[in-house]
Amino acid sequence: MAKLYIVPTPIGNLADITLRALEVLKSVNIILAEDTRTSSHLLKHYGISTPLRSHHKFNEHRTVEQIANTILAGESVALISDAGTPGISDPGFLLVRTCVEKGIEVECLPGATALIPALVQSGFPCDRFLFEGFLPQKKGRTKKLEALKSEERTIVLYESPFRIVKLLEQMIPVFGADRRVSLSRELTKLHEETFRGTIAQALEHFTQKPPKGEFVVVVEGTGKATEHEE
Repeated sequence: MAKLYIVPTPIGNLADITLRALEVLKSVNIILAEDTRTSSHLLKHYGISTPLRSHHKFNEHRTVEQIANTILAGESVALISDAGTPGISDPGFLLVRTCVEKGIEVECLPGATALIPALVQSGFPCDRFLFEGFLPQKKGRTKKLEALKSEERTIVLYESPFRIVKLLEQMIPVFGADRRVSLSRELTKLHEETFRGTIAQALEHFTQKPPKGEFVVVVEGTGKATEHEE
């Protein structure tokens, strides 16, 4: 029976794709990609010639029904994003929900995602954590930070290099300059870097050193022990 496959792709290093992911991408009838130009490099690298179609946040609302009907007609479809696992701060949720509602089998393969490596190597407790993804770019940004101020669990955020300094500046009056953070960028790539320190130290570092690459920001919780530590 045809189904929808959710297939994680490397977040930087092409060698991080799984053998099973390659098998699925070669066997399905159609691959849906967030940016076909980006994904074509990956597919070409591994000699995959499966037809590629565009599926992104600007067209997903009007195409999910058509894709679901394609699967119901007997064609299996794989969904990939530019990097990492689709649906995690990337398009995917709407298509998965539509398929589930129509009784279409959905199978998500395990694989790359940026938040887990950054969380584990932060040095903060990772048995319990809160993933917030990208904060609102403008309206509601400060309100969201205020809501996270007293969070006991480790907090994981995504941020672009263009807003990382602004984020750190906004965090100081909310979390305090001495709250510890771990910022990972360019994960799995040649210039991968993880900076650990206080928010104030991170702000000084990335103000002096222009930030490059997408960031995973890991923020220490309020300091209360987790059940595991107790």
